[in-house]
Amino acid sequence: MMYLLDANTLIEAHETFYPVDRVKPFWDWVQAQAEAGSIKMPWEVHEEFTGDGLHVQWINDPDVKAALILDEEVNPELIQQVINEGYQGTDPAFNDIEHSKYGKDPFLAAYALVDPTNRTVVTRERSKRSKRLGSTKLPDACDDLGVKWVDDFQLYRELNFTVT
Repeated sequence: MMYLLDANTLIEAHETFYPVDRVKPFWDWVQAQAEAGSIKMPWEVHEEFTGDGLHVQWINDPDVKAALILDEEVNPELIQQVINEGYQGTDPAFNDIEHSKYGKDPFLAAYALVDPTNRTVVTRERSKRSKRLGSTKLPDACDDLGVKWVDDFQLYRELNFTVT
Protein backbone atom coordinates (compact mmCIF):
# COMPACT_ATOMS: atom_id res chain seq x y z
CA MET A 1 0.00 0.00 0.00
CA MET A 2 1.20 3.49 -0.86
CA TYR A 3 -0.07 6.31 1.36
CA LEU A 4 -0.40 9.71 -0.29
CA LEU A 5 -0.01 12.53 2.23
CA ASP A 6 -2.08 15.67 2.35
CA ALA A 7 0.04 18.65 3.41
CA ASN A 8 -2.05 19.09 6.54
CA THR A 9 -0.75 15.79 7.95
CA LEU A 10 2.82 17.05 8.23
CA ILE A 11 1.95 20.67 8.98
CA GLU A 12 -0.25 19.68 11.92
CA ALA A 13 2.17 16.97 13.04
CA HIS A 14 4.81 19.66 13.45
CA GLU A 15 2.42 22.14 15.07
CA THR A 16 0.93 19.68 17.57
CA PHE A 17 2.40 16.34 18.62
CA TYR A 18 5.66 16.00 16.67
CA PRO A 19 7.59 19.28 16.41
CA VAL A 20 10.57 18.79 14.10
CA ASP A 21 13.01 20.07 16.71
CA ARG A 22 11.58 17.94 19.55
CA VAL A 23 10.47 14.57 18.12
CA LYS A 24 13.12 13.77 15.53
CA PRO A 25 12.29 10.02 15.50
CA PHE A 26 8.92 10.82 13.94
CA TRP A 27 10.49 12.75 11.06
CA ASP A 28 13.16 10.07 10.59
CA TRP A 29 10.34 7.50 10.41
CA VAL A 30 8.46 9.53 7.78
CA GLN A 31 11.63 9.79 5.70
CA ALA A 32 12.35 6.06 6.06
CA GLN A 33 8.79 5.21 5.02
CA ALA A 34 9.13 7.54 2.03
CA GLU A 35 12.42 5.90 1.05
CA ALA A 36 10.70 2.50 1.27
CA GLY A 37 7.90 3.74 -1.00
CA SER A 38 5.15 3.46 1.62
CA ILE A 39 4.59 7.21 2.01
CA LYS A 40 4.62 9.67 -0.87
CA MET A 41 3.45 13.20 -1.58
CA PRO A 42 2.54 14.54 -5.02
CA TRP A 43 4.70 17.50 -5.98
CA GLU A 44 1.54 19.62 -6.31
CA VAL A 45 0.86 19.05 -2.60
CA HIS A 46 4.52 19.62 -1.72
CA GLU A 47 4.17 23.11 -3.20
CA GLU A 48 1.82 24.00 -0.32
CA PHE A 49 4.82 24.13 2.04
CA THR A 50 5.88 27.75 2.11
CA GLY A 51 7.53 29.98 4.66
CA ASP A 52 10.48 29.29 6.87
CA GLY A 53 9.18 26.94 9.56
CA LEU A 54 11.26 23.99 10.68
CA HIS A 55 8.85 21.58 8.98
CA VAL A 56 9.27 23.53 5.72
CA GLN A 57 13.04 23.32 6.06
CA TRP A 58 12.75 19.59 6.76
CA ILE A 59 10.48 18.83 3.78
CA ASN A 60 12.74 20.82 1.45
CA ASP A 61 15.88 18.98 2.52
CA PRO A 62 17.14 17.41 -0.73
CA ASP A 63 17.24 13.87 0.71
CA VAL A 64 13.74 14.14 2.19
CA LYS A 65 12.35 15.71 -0.95
CA ALA A 66 13.89 13.02 -3.17
CA ALA A 67 12.38 10.27 -1.02
CA LEU A 68 8.98 11.85 -0.41
CA ILE A 69 7.92 13.27 -3.78
CA LEU A 70 5.83 10.91 -5.91
CA ASP A 71 7.67 10.60 -9.21
CA GLU A 72 4.62 10.71 -11.51
CA GLU A 73 2.72 13.17 -13.63
CA VAL A 74 -0.95 13.65 -12.89
CA ASN A 75 -3.40 12.28 -15.43
CA PRO A 76 -5.59 15.24 -16.56
CA GLU A 77 -8.52 12.90 -17.22
CA LEU A 78 -8.38 11.68 -13.61
CA ILE A 79 -8.28 15.27 -12.32
CA GLN A 80 -11.40 15.98 -14.35
CA GLN A 81 -13.05 12.83 -12.99
CA VAL A 82 -12.22 13.90 -9.44
CA ILE A 83 -13.68 17.36 -10.01
CA ASN A 84 -16.81 16.03 -11.72
CA GLU A 85 -17.55 13.11 -9.41
CA GLY A 86 -15.95 14.22 -6.16
CA TYR A 87 -16.31 17.98 -6.09
CA GLN A 88 -19.62 18.65 -7.87
CA GLY A 89 -17.81 19.85 -10.98
CA THR A 90 -20.72 19.12 -13.27
CA ASP A 91 -22.76 21.82 -11.55
CA PRO A 92 -22.89 24.91 -13.81
CA ALA A 93 -22.05 27.09 -10.79
CA PHE A 94 -18.75 25.25 -10.33
CA ASN A 95 -16.21 27.77 -11.57
CA ASP A 96 -12.56 28.68 -11.03
CA ILE A 97 -13.39 30.39 -7.73
CA GLU A 98 -15.11 27.26 -6.44
CA HIS A 99 -12.27 25.13 -7.81
CA SER A 100 -9.65 27.20 -5.97
CA LYS A 101 -11.31 26.42 -2.61
CA TYR A 102 -10.15 22.82 -2.89
CA GLY A 103 -6.47 23.65 -3.28
CA LYS A 104 -4.41 20.60 -4.15
CA ASP A 105 -6.86 18.04 -2.74
CA PRO A 106 -8.12 16.93 -6.16
CA PHE A 107 -4.55 15.99 -7.08
CA LEU A 108 -4.34 13.61 -4.13
CA ALA A 109 -7.53 11.87 -5.14
CA ALA A 110 -6.45 11.71 -8.80
CA TYR A 111 -3.10 10.10 -7.92
CA ALA A 112 -4.96 7.61 -5.72
CA LEU A 113 -7.33 6.80 -8.60
CA VAL A 114 -4.35 5.56 -10.61
CA ASP A 115 -4.43 2.42 -8.43
CA PRO A 116 -7.25 2.61 -5.85
CA THR A 117 -6.56 -0.90 -4.58
CA ASN A 118 -3.00 -0.04 -3.60
CA ARG A 119 -3.15 3.68 -2.79
CA THR A 120 -4.67 5.45 0.18
CA VAL A 121 -5.06 9.19 0.81
CA VAL A 122 -3.97 10.43 4.24
CA THR A 123 -5.57 13.63 5.52
CA ARG A 124 -6.47 15.43 8.73
CA GLU A 125 -9.70 16.67 7.16
CA ARG A 126 -12.95 15.29 8.50
CA SER A 127 -15.98 14.26 6.53
CA LYS A 128 -18.56 17.02 6.36
CA ARG A 129 -21.25 16.22 3.85
CA SER A 130 -22.84 19.30 2.34
CA LYS A 131 -24.53 20.17 -0.90
CA ARG A 132 -22.99 23.64 -0.92
CA LEU A 133 -20.32 24.26 -3.52
CA GLY A 134 -16.90 24.84 -2.07
CA SER A 135 -17.67 22.85 1.07
CA THR A 136 -16.79 19.30 -0.04
CA LYS A 137 -14.05 17.82 2.10
CA LEU A 138 -11.36 15.49 0.77
CA PRO A 139 -12.71 12.43 2.64
CA ASP A 140 -16.15 12.95 1.08
CA ALA A 141 -14.69 13.30 -2.41
CA CYS A 142 -12.63 10.13 -1.82
CA ASP A 143 -15.74 8.25 -0.70
CA ASP A 144 -17.63 9.38 -3.81
CA LEU A 145 -14.75 8.23 -6.02
CA GLY A 146 -14.16 4.89 -4.30
CA VAL A 147 -10.75 5.98 -3.01
CA LYS A 148 -9.63 4.72 0.38
CA TRP A 149 -8.63 7.40 2.88
CA VAL A 150 -7.39 7.40 6.47
CA ASP A 151 -6.40 10.00 9.00
CA ASP A 152 -2.82 10.38 10.11
CA PHE A 153 -3.24 8.34 13.29
CA GLN A 154 -4.63 5.42 11.31
CA LEU A 155 -1.56 5.69 9.07
CA TYR A 156 0.70 5.51 12.13
CA ARG A 157 -1.10 2.36 13.28
CA GLU A 158 -1.07 0.73 9.86
CA LEU A 159 2.65 1.41 9.37
CA ASN A 160 3.45 0.68 13.03
CA PHE A 161 5.00 4.00 14.03
CA THR A 162 6.53 3.85 17.50
CA VAL A 163 9.02 5.98 19.37
CA THR A 164 11.66 3.83 21.00
